[in-house]
Amino acid sequence: MDLVRIKGSTYYLPGPTNSGVYVFENKECLLIDPGINNSRAKRIEEVLAANGLYLKYIINTHAHLDHCGGNIYLKKAYPDCLVCASGKEKIFMENPFLLTVMLYSAKPLRGLERSPRRFPVDVVLKEGSIRLQDQTFEIIPLAGHTWGQIGVITPERVCFVGDSVFSHGTLDKYSLPYLFDVEESVATLNYLREIDASSFLIAHDEQGIISREEMASLVARNLANIDKYLQQILKLLDRPLSREEVLKNLVIVNGLKMNLMEYHLLLSTVSAFIKHLNDGGLITYSIEDGNLFYCRT
Repeated sequence: MDLVRIKGSTYYLPGPTNSGVYVFENKECLLIDPGINNSRAKRIEEVLAANGLYLKYIINTHAHLDHCGGNIYLKKAYPDCLVCASGKEKIFMENPFLLTVMLYSAKPLRGLERSPRRFPVDVVLKEGSIRLQDQTFEIIPLAGHTWGQIGVITPERVCFVGDSVFSHGTLDKYSLPYLFDVEESVATLNYLREIDASSFLIAHDEQGIISREEMASLVARNLANIDKYLQQILKLLDRPLSREEVLKNLVIVNGLKMNLMEYHLLLSTVSAFIKHLNDGGLITYSIEDGNLFYCRT
């Protein structure tokens, strides 16, 4: 793994989760999304050391483990490093059990439980410009995949977008990726097309950096994918179905594969689609003999 220059002082570290790096004149640096675990974090530490860099700031786009799991190791390696995240994502980073509680709606089933490690946040970021040392960065709202996901635009207008848009490779492999809020996801995708950035870094993408034109194409595919599932669900709900029955039919029609965790992630995503359709007045619900059914209006 090597530092890859994007533009000016903005770099990235390739990996399962691509990490952003901004280098200040004094050789201190900002790291965006350290990745999933100590192993990834240790490799980042080695690369920074090889380039004479000292980690001063971490920004996490959101609270999912593959984006903040390396925080603890790096915080120990660089004790004065400041960890920054949005206020909403801070809640989940510092109380990670809430993520699986949210999926299961109770204390999680064995197999859904995750490490109790907390990921403390030192600085809460709000939308707008922030000053780090002598440089100005923009914090942008990218909710949808999670409650309070954010993106970062560096002084060179390179935009780090977290999981707000899914790469072609991700959609080819997982056609129904996790969404917390469909309406917010659609709004965020449309917003990404309007951002004044020279290039974008996708978190999970072997290509890594994409241009504005490539982002527009990728946004179009993501929007089309969301619409595909909305239309499939509407068609299924010509007759009353439970949420679990909706998921079962989507799995069969689209050939989706899942383990226990993935089942609950998909079920939660189906809930987000159902809410979106219900908010739009396209479906309604009824409770019959202890079953909650949804159907078209």
